[in-house]
Amino acid sequence: MGAGNSMATWPPEGNKLPLATFAAGCFWGVELRFQRVEGVEKTAVGYIQGEVESPTYELVCSGMTGHTEAVQMTYDPSVVTFGELCDVFYAGHNPKQKNGQGGDVGTQYRSGIYYHDEEQKKVAEEKKAQIEGAVTEVQAAAKFWPAEEYHQQYLEKGGRYGSGQSAAKRCTDPIRCYG
Repeated sequence: MGAGNSMATWPPEGNKLPLATFAAGCFWGVELRFQRVEGVEKTAVGYIQGEVESPTYELVCSGMTGHTEAVQMTYDPSVVTFGELCDVFYAGHNPKQKNGQGGDVGTQYRSGIYYHDEEQKKVAEEKKAQIEGAVTEVQAAAKFWPAEEYHQQYLEKGGRYGSGQSAAKRCTDPIRCYG
């Protein structure tokens, strides 16, 4: 197992729920936003759409692997639809900023929806078409490499400043990017 693949049980063992995968800048805040959504069962941050096996955070940050920081989740479609997850995704970042979000710049921070079946592809393309100027890439999900353990649920655990943020469902507290 490579250094970047520290979550041996992702997706969760015995999972029968669909997966959804989104990239919208630094994965910490994106993960917390989705953790708060009713119907999102489990989340993991990691790296997707790259060319290197078992990437590490340092390699991905170099911009040389082709990966983007992403959040992959299991969700209950009887509670939240994939379309609703796309709405949360678009509401949480600037889909018109190419290769970055705010001060985080580089291909590893690009906007993307990585679909797991044809229905997700259809919905993702329809949602993107509703946003004039969106540069979000819509692609079939490649292998997802879970990030190192310390990145998982980072903001909920306390972030950089040791001040945990609520991941409670429907929480509307502002998300502080670094904790």
